[in-house]
Amino acid sequence: MSTSADTEPLAIDGGRPVRSEPLPLGPHGIADVGDEEIAAVTKVLRRRKIFRYLERTEAEGTSEATQLEQAFCEFTGCQYAIGTTGGTTALIAGLVGIGVNVGDEVIIPAYTYIATPAACLIVGAIPVIAEIDDSLTLDPDDVRRKITPHTKAIIPVDMIGLPCKMDEIMAIAREHDLLVLEDVAQACGGRYKGRALGSIGQAGCFSLQHYKVITAGEGGMVVTNDEETYHRAACRHDSAMCFWDPKMAFEPFAGENFRMCDLRGALGLVQFGRMAGMLTQMRRAKRRILDQIRDLPIVRPCRINDEDGDCGTTLVLTTDSVETSKRFSEALSAEGIGNGTKHNAGFPDRHIYCYWDYVMDKHSHDPSGWPWTSPLYTGNVAYSRDMCPRTLDILGRAISIGITQRFTETDADDVARAIRKVALGLNAKTA
Repeated sequence: MSTSADTEPLAIDGGRPVRSEPLPLGPHGIADVGDEEIAAVTKVLRRRKIFRYLERTEAEGTSEATQLEQAFCEFTGCQYAIGTTGGTTALIAGLVGIGVNVGDEVIIPAYTYIATPAACLIVGAIPVIAEIDDSLTLDPDDVRRKITPHTKAIIPVDMIGLPCKMDEIMAIAREHDLLVLEDVAQACGGRYKGRALGSIGQAGCFSLQHYKVITAGEGGMVVTNDEETYHRAACRHDSAMCFWDPKMAFEPFAGENFRMCDLRGALGLVQFGRMAGMLTQMRRAKRRILDQIRDLPIVRPCRINDEDGDCGTTLVLTTDSVETSKRFSEALSAEGIGNGTKHNAGFPDRHIYCYWDYVMDKHSHDPSGWPWTSPLYTGNVAYSRDMCPRTLDILGRAISIGITQRFTETDADDVARAIRKVALGLNAKTA
């Protein structure tokens, strides 16, 4: 497919930009907050029963936090769900739920938000950092290389809505008797080969933070089909859980206050109802763009492990060199298409392992250096800022374009036209 824009001078060279108006960008869920969310939260306030475990009248109905948990169960096909105060607390509860203990090693990707290693450290586990591959998700081959006698679990992370290679990861876990906790913070509503992300491992953790697909302001969710995992995670997320739910048939232990209140539950519940429509719009826009740019020189879309299950929140392009990606990004911006490179050594992105300062330096709240110095940890993990060169190379060549549910067909076509124009223009310069 070619258009007249393909042969026009690049805007960076003085030509006319493809687009003069900014794309409809911004956080996804929060952009759709409206009267329905306001009414739902106001209803909880007027009721004056924000704590989810207070008794309700028939007119007041079931706790909103409980309803949101039920919605996640229905969507994921999981039997149990636990609403939490955030994605990080969901990970903490999930790790305890699946049985990760002090001194256990947990393999995580080098590209994830710092909350992933932080949750490991908080429960006393040791994060072991593995490379990503060209899908920007955990590389199963490097996972194999990072397994030691101390490895207890793997946390695959579906970054920017992109599903991990869950078949390969689950096969490795079965082969080595490891646990899998899915971090679905950035991919709520995504799927892998027809299964909801979060439902494939022993448990899955979601984030409902301001910048996520749907939002509760701050909030999280743990889902699982395993009763013991549910009981352990629920106990960790609430020190009084055994009193609110007397059906918990195991010996309780101390937890923390990670409970979701009904204000967050009400907001999240309305947002959950919007999720399917939002994802449909974003997937349609991304597919429309991809269908127009698959045959280009210089640049190519990053590999997607399941295009149908991808959330569609981000379009990622790659080139063969950091220098080419930088030129491409600058030229694309000149065409009116906002974008950014993933790793340019100039911005300390806390989604990239080399900027996890307290992990790299093994700095702890405990003067002893716990958990790395715990007598229960007999391994010898080492960190360095260049330890995952393939990850830094891939991210250094990655160009990211955000997509929202507000994208029209014209918006998608403008993005595709600009990408084509830049790719052909830069290729002509080097020919």
